[in-house]
Amino acid sequence: MQLNVNANENINGTLVLPLWQGSETMAEGSEAGVHRNLKNQVDNVLSNGDFKAKTGSSMTLAGLDEGKALLIGLGKPEDATEQSMREAGAKVIAARGKIHGTTLTIRFHGLEDSHMASFVEGMSLRDYSYDRYKSKDEDEEEESELVIHVTCEPDKVSDLAAATRLSSAVATGVHLARDLGNAPPNDLYPQAFAKQAVEFAVNHDNLEVTVISYDQAIDMGMGGLVGVGMGSERKPCMVIFELNGDKPGPSPCIVGKGITFDTGGISIKPSASMDEMKYDMHGSATTFGVIAALAESGWDERVVAVTCMAENMPSANAQRPGDVIKTYSGKTVEVLNTDAEGRLVLSDGLWYAGTHLDPSYIIDLATLTGSIVVALGHEATGLWSNDDELLANIKAAGEHCGEIAWPMPLFKAFEKEITDSKIADTRNLGAGRWGGSNTAAAFLKQFVPERDGEQIPWAHLDIAGTAWGAKTNKLVKHGATGIHVRTLHHLITGQ
Repeated sequence: MQLNVNANENINGTLVLPLWQGSETMAEGSEAGVHRNLKNQVDNVLSNGDFKAKTGSSMTLAGLDEGKALLIGLGKPEDATEQSMREAGAKVIAARGKIHGTTLTIRFHGLEDSHMASFVEGMSLRDYSYDRYKSKDEDEEEESELVIHVTCEPDKVSDLAAATRLSSAVATGVHLARDLGNAPPNDLYPQAFAKQAVEFAVNHDNLEVTVISYDQAIDMGMGGLVGVGMGSERKPCMVIFELNGDKPGPSPCIVGKGITFDTGGISIKPSASMDEMKYDMHGSATTFGVIAALAESGWDERVVAVTCMAENMPSANAQRPGDVIKTYSGKTVEVLNTDAEGRLVLSDGLWYAGTHLDPSYIIDLATLTGSIVVALGHEATGLWSNDDELLANIKAAGEHCGEIAWPMPLFKAFEKEITDSKIADTRNLGAGRWGGSNTAAAFLKQFVPERDGEQIPWAHLDIAGTAWGAKTNKLVKHGATGIHVRTLHHLITGQ
């Protein structure tokens, strides 16, 4: 998508009119450059109540020699939020068909700056498809890039252009995360992810990527990562990102679970919907996406990230229920279920992050438990933290971006339950099915290192319900969502 912000009166291609509910005419000042007959058509539709401009509605006026118009409903002004404006912008892309062409002119007049910026952001986020594996007919023409001219009052052009540049940069990180999440597991496996990260760094002078191979992980004692991935022919690895590494001092650190395909291992999953387990690496997809968004938006402070990549497969070499492994921290884990594998790879990633990367805080993301989907559905991500301030900041950043992160408990009882193994320091499963997402978070907490006698500030985001399949998420058509790339970009940069 190419976005141009200006104040001229030209109408290029299809005119897009965002309208408040109850509007009976075009907004004052928005008529400039619009052919009289097209304006009359719009005003007639509005005054007759044929288009009420309710939230989520759209209407196309076509067949006119004087041009086409796409009307977008904004709902009632008093109900408007930045998220409703994002969804209205996304509606432009969702409603656009061949009849509208690939050139649009958005006519903003009388809208708040933040509302206009959010509307454009919604368009950028929804302008995504994953069709690289679809064949095209020989006579099928490839559609040109979508060009959108955004027009507003002259005194608002500069601020809106700056906001548009930022949202477009962040959207590249969201789209990268979606690409990674949607990729089929036969093509995206641990080393393929690592290769893509290395190639990305080649094009960014301020980014360094280091890959810890399977053999290196064995030598370093990363029993969590090794144990999960050793059953697959495609061996595990850990990918370390360091953005602006020349800047001193503790820095934000993001850690992602990256199970490129999860069969459940020996504790094999039911076959129904197992194809969706390609999404089990979305924590790492988001982590890579955050780094990309920061790089593209020009962030110049140090940020580090770790992705824990493995494929969980059953084989003669696979980890077994009943095994005891020694993690990178030195703590041992009794493996009660090989399908509780994400927490094992994260145990090594969290310890590595805390002991090698000088983090100011650590945030991990993982499609960790089905329990969080039972608790929160597809509407919110579960959020746990050992630090109240960090929790509050993540929650606020999520609300700002329309990506809800809902606080969940880290009761001592959950920690006691997860450390109640008879033969090891910890166990990778709670005593029963109740509170499964909470015991999983309590397990991860055991692998957050201390600094100066206290644990490093840490938060865990369980994105199992929000990383894909969220039908109410209007900013994505289907598949991977790229969830929390925007949240974490905003948390880190304040932008």
